[in-house]
Amino acid sequence: MKKDIHPDYHEITVIMTDGTSYKTRSTMGKAGDSLRLDIDPLSHPAWTGGSQRLIDTGGQVAKFNKRFKDIGLK
Repeated sequence: MKKDIHPDYHEITVIMTDGTSYKTRSTMGKAGDSLRLDIDPLSHPAWTGGSQRLIDTGGQVAKFNKRFKDIGLK
């Protein structure tokens, strides 16, 4: 195996939407960094049965609705 071509694999903290956290190993960021999740198994409709709403952080849903508002079933 070649030396010095692999990314640094270190421990980070993952923070769930409810504030709980756990430590895991990742190549993201630097050692000791935190990853805060916007959507996780606690809030994603695929796991919750659709009881939660997705947060439209980028405005993509609003943009889609505006673009296709006149299209409907006849």
